[in-house]
Amino acid sequence: MNKARFGFFFILLVLLASQMVVETEGRHCESKSHRFKGMCLSDHNCASVCHVEGFPGGNCRGFRRRCFCKKRC
Repeated sequence: MNKARFGFFFILLVLLASQMVVETEGRHCESKSHRFKGMCLSDHNCASVCHVEGFPGGNCRGFRRRCFCKKRC
């Protein structure tokens, strides 16, 4: 009985912790960069171009390695 109770509280703790992480991160919206040209190989370069476009940051992603700017929704 003691192990079952421990397991229940452990699962409950994990679920509560995962909900807190989701709430603190918030939602992020992404938009393909309009000014970035060519294949995106560096997240830092992508973030710099996105900053010029008015976004706080950006990342390279996808099979074709495109630059996507992101902001908090």
